[in-house]
Amino acid sequence: MKNIKTPEDILNYMDEIKYGWIGIDNKKRTKTMKNFRKYYRTLSVEDTIKNKIGTCIEQVYLMKHLFDKIGIKSKMYCARMYEGKDFDNLEADERMHCFILFFDNNKVYQMEHPHIERKGIYEYKTEEDAIKYIVKIYENMMEEDYKEKNLEPPKNGFKRTVTEYFKVTPNISYKEFNLYVNSLDKK
Repeated sequence: MKNIKTPEDILNYMDEIKYGWIGIDNKKRTKTMKNFRKYYRTLSVEDTIKNKIGTCIEQVYLMKHLFDKIGIKSKMYCARMYEGKDFDNLEADERMHCFILFFDNNKVYQMEHPHIERKGIYEYKTEEDAIKYIVKIYENMMEEDYKEKNLEPPKNGFKRTVTEYFKVTPNISYKEFNLYVNSLDKK
């Protein structure tokens, strides 16, 4: 980590981190989201580095930490199907993606690592353009997923709520993280 000086260095460093998670039973899981809502707990930046694993939540938080270290402004966002405090279906798929934007040389960029098919650095004209474009990708993916599984589309369509967030508290559940992000929504 001492050699990280540029956004490209951050992206290269992130290749050490696999997409996955550690459950409350301390088992590492990659390539599966089965029982995610039941067993998932967030990791600290230190635990993400030590275990070389993280979901989009942890990976984005780690990237934010690295951008802060090299003095580049960045913002973390969570795009999700809105779930209120009464949502308790532990069998439901998670419908969330966290992403990071960074601001360098008067330009806006997204660094994507958790979504491996899109891994890279993308430039946008404005922060609003970036958010709109990124969210549309995940709305389209979700729509395709529903079609593939012959599922009835959600009542309110595939629209996602997008919220900037500022921290990841270690050892909280998916629901607790979601409720934290909900608390930041602008009314």
